[in-house]
Amino acid sequence: MSAKTTASAPMPEPGPAPVPMPETGPAPAEAVAPLIRGVAVLRQLTEAGGTMSLSGLERATGLARSTVDRITATLTRMGYVRLDGRDAILTPRVMELGNAYLGALRLPALLSARADRLADELDESVSLAVADGDGIRFIHQATRRRAVSLSFRIGDLLPAERTAPGQLFATEWTDEVWQAWRTRRVRDPRNRDFPTIPPPTRAWSDEEFEGRTARAAAENCALDDQLIEPGLVAVSVPVRDPRTARIACVANVVSHTSRHTSADLRDTLLPRLRAAVAAMEEDLRRAPRPEPGPSPAGLATWTGASKQELGREFIESLARGLTVLAAFDEGRAELTLTEVAKATGLARATARRALITYEHLGLVAPAPRRTFALTPQVLSLGFPPLSRTSLPRMATPHMTTLASEIQETTSLAVLTERRDEIQYTARVTANHVMSVDIGVGTRLPAHSTSMGRLLLAGPATNENPLPPPAYTLVDEELEQGVRAIAVPIHDRDGQVIAALNAATHVARRTAEECVHDILPALLSTAAHIETDLHTAARFTHVPLT
Repeated sequence: MSAKTTASAPMPEPGPAPVPMPETGPAPAEAVAPLIRGVAVLRQLTEAGGTMSLSGLERATGLARSTVDRITATLTRMGYVRLDGRDAILTPRVMELGNAYLGALRLPALLSARADRLADELDESVSLAVADGDGIRFIHQATRRRAVSLSFRIGDLLPAERTAPGQLFATEWTDEVWQAWRTRRVRDPRNRDFPTIPPPTRAWSDEEFEGRTARAAAENCALDDQLIEPGLVAVSVPVRDPRTARIACVANVVSHTSRHTSADLRDTLLPRLRAAVAAMEEDLRRAPRPEPGPSPAGLATWTGASKQELGREFIESLARGLTVLAAFDEGRAELTLTEVAKATGLARATARRALITYEHLGLVAPAPRRTFALTPQVLSLGFPPLSRTSLPRMATPHMTTLASEIQETTSLAVLTERRDEIQYTARVTANHVMSVDIGVGTRLPAHSTSMGRLLLAGPATNENPLPPPAYTLVDEELEQGVRAIAVPIHDRDGQVIAALNAATHVARRTAEECVHDILPALLSTAAHIETDLHTAARFTHVPLT
């Protein structure tokens, strides 16, 4: 590939070269202490799987309980956390931080369709990974549903020496990264810094990984023969940036020894993986330059108003600092200090201190032309445990609030594949002596239910120019005495994919009261569910059941 060809190709902007994982030493004098503490809480919640008691956060972070309470109150106000009794629980809204990194990276948007097609073609799990210091993080997963399936999630961090992608990334490591890797190996021989994988079954020498790396460099591919755990095998090929020929990401096919040996992967799957990677590199070569989307303007004003309303319980410096991460996205991969301040509405001094803090924490790195770029470590802020959230799971907390507000049972349902029935996927009951008794998983005829009729309406077409209804009300058609009203749930493309309803007894509310009293709350709840869904589904697949 000639230099002339690569220089003229419109491409996504490159991220910074691999840097070693930062050792969290003394913070710079200008770092924002509340922001450091808030990031520590988000990371602890992430490592705990998304839920942790407030007392557990106090112990894990070493922070005072009053500080933990103020941090979680601030994160709750931002929509990143919800409190359930004594537990703090991450919400899908926090995924907007990881979305900012993935949007700025552009690789998932440009390459995920190819990865998904390859997974279908091979009937094996396919992932895309990027380098993160002396480890790797997944940025896309196309998994197969099997009894033996992968548990890795988008954003999970793995040690380079126990993965096929890691061997390829190591071919580009600097002496500084190699030294950081050796230091980490001595400090953490059991990989306790990587809670998503089991401890190694045997000790590997540094020379073994160095040898695998040399072979990967020579063959432009790498094999993982049960390095992570017995039975798991993988083959990887690098996807190179057409402008620089450096590795942009690595495409990885994962299987089990019951299906393929490592030799089988090389002989049968590697040629098709190489073909897919060649197509990915062509996609990168042809990709137009991204157009910047709207910046998150008004965030500084919002944080100020929240401080005035909540007073001491709202940590404004934490909220403002987190808004800095949201300034980056597609078309805004590398920003100057001035651009960050303009995008967020923050003063330059405030934005500068936040960037200094994030650079210390390893979440931001210097980029060319006096700019800054997000690092893969941003994915450690809540993304992995939420990357496999289903629609029922994200809807249930909102439905619980709705049922408490209207004092009626609420349900979520989808159409079955045959489109003649609905299946209940989530349900929150109200406290009444007389209530509608339908469990999750129940199927009912679609034409005689409020949710079914709404889901059957479909989008407007030439044959049916009428737009789908904003709601449907069914009055004693499914069962005598039952009155139900339903509203749609839309995906990111505006298509109706599920329905939310409230059911009551005719003795409690008239049809007019359902429309006047229940419908506004239903619509508001549906909007909250859609906000979570659209955030989570930007770079992940959200199952409907």
